[in-house]
Amino acid sequence: QEQLVESGGGLVQPGGSLRLSCAAPRRIFDLTAMGWYRQAPGEQRELVARISRGGYTEYSDAVKDRFTISRDNAKSTVHLQMNSLKPEDTAIYYCNARQRVSPDSDEDWWGQGTLVTVSL
Repeated sequence: QEQLVESGGGLVQPGGSLRLSCAAPRRIFDLTAMGWYRQAPGEQRELVARISRGGYTEYSDAVKDRFTISRDNAKSTVHLQMNSLKPEDTAIYYCNARQRVSPDSDEDWWGQGTLVTVSL
């Protein structure tokens, strides 16, 4: 499957903001959810935020009061507004789209990752 395309990463100071965006090369049918994961050096990949087709959102405890995820189902796009960034938010952020391909199986689409660095 084709990769998702991410943008918006960069270097920001603590307390700053970034907005990540992710788009599929074309509309993906039967998406059940889209979200963002991140992986810091020496750490495992972790879920940051997820949004279902119906708009239900889920956040990790570390970001739930600071980040906001949004989605455009028709365009198969997702955004992550990140406010009050902390150094511990530094990681490579990966966009994810989950597609229902059968009643018992989902297929994951991934982006190549965009680096977010929070530092003075």
